[in-house]
Amino acid sequence: MNSNQIRSKFLKYFEDNDHKILKSSSLIPHDETLLFTAAGMVPLKEFFMGSKKPPHNNLTSSQKCIRTVDIDIVGDTDRHLTFFEMLGNFSFGDYFKDLAIELAWNLIIKEFGIDKNKLLVTVFDQDEEAFILWKKIAGLSENKILKINTSDNFWSMGETGPCGPCSEIFYDHGDSYPGGPPGSDDEDGDRFIEIWNLVFMQYEQITKDIREDLPKPSIDTGMGLERVAALLQNTNDDYATDIFTPLINKSIELTNSEEKANSASHRVIADHLRSASFLITDGVLPSNEGRGYVLRRIMRRGMRHAHSLGNKEPIFHKIFPTLLHEMKFSYPELNRAKDLILNILLNEETKFKQTIDNGIKILEDEIKNTQNNLFSGEVAFKLYDTFGFPLDLTQDYLKNKKILVDIDSFNKKMEE
Repeated sequence: MNSNQIRSKFLKYFEDNDHKILKSSSLIPHDETLLFTAAGMVPLKEFFMGSKKPPHNNLTSSQKCIRTVDIDIVGDTDRHLTFFEMLGNFSFGDYFKDLAIELAWNLIIKEFGIDKNKLLVTVFDQDEEAFILWKKIAGLSENKILKINTSDNFWSMGETGPCGPCSEIFYDHGDSYPGGPPGSDDEDGDRFIEIWNLVFMQYEQITKDIREDLPKPSIDTGMGLERVAALLQNTNDDYATDIFTPLINKSIELTNSEEKANSASHRVIADHLRSASFLITDGVLPSNEGRGYVLRRIMRRGMRHAHSLGNKEPIFHKIFPTLLHEMKFSYPELNRAKDLILNILLNEETKFKQTIDNGIKILEDEIKNTQNNLFSGEVAFKLYDTFGFPLDLTQDYLKNKKILVDIDSFNKKMEE
């Protein structure tokens, strides 16, 4: 089942079960406290808060999202991304835990055909109701329902506001992968992978110490399209799915690279192209502040990896048509913005090639003077201030050489 089929099947399933399909909202949220849309519920926040009436009590969507908190390790792992799609179903006071669990279980088992013996779930340790419902509805044995007493299984919107326990559904890829079950010391391994999170929004946090029941409990769920695509395409690697392989293959072709498809650089190029293209589509332009700075940082990190493969000419605008071909039917706005995207990608990479060439010459000269694997913060600042070579790119370049930047001296120069 390819990613377009998975997205369509998810949305159609919930539409058939009395949900209204919502088109993905922009990556630029209405909520001015947020930089980007980072979860499926972000565009629906007013509905959950009760300040606005939803178009239907039950909604479903495939929401495009951006998260850059882990950008430094994107490409190094099989699952960290900056751009992703979050499949979700939401109910505003209409149904609660029992139907949410039943809908999720039936979709996974009957529609997607996932082996129930490979699944386990977690519940918040104080949520006895969810524990009982999983036993009853899914027929799971008690050793497949893990009670977790950490914030991983209690969701909140912030210090105040709607909140509640949640259940996460995990797939066990088997003992050929390292890692332990959720809640264990080695839960971050590759064996047990979370594919869906069901949030049971039943409380309102009034103050730090006061929590009250919501008059109309709600449901908020999130399933990463890339993760479930990996599972349904018999892999444990998001980058080995049909979502990424065309982009990675095009990157290999254009760079004439001997690097394999699972190299960090080709993964970064594919992921960062997706992020940049959708941000530009939603009106973000490269700049030195705010959202525009984040866009420029994403683009330049990807372009630096293209350069590291020995590529001498801009390639991002040449890979974009592959992305457009794969996603224009699900996201027609990408097609409408194609000329703008192509122009920005070409212009930014052309300008940045010169920046990279100048910066890397200085970096290589200074590496010779580096002692104790600590790169001069003053030189890192000079690269940033004089040559427009961002600190994160300096750090990214030095990471492979096991060299750290002297951040204290860099910050001191920044303050000056």
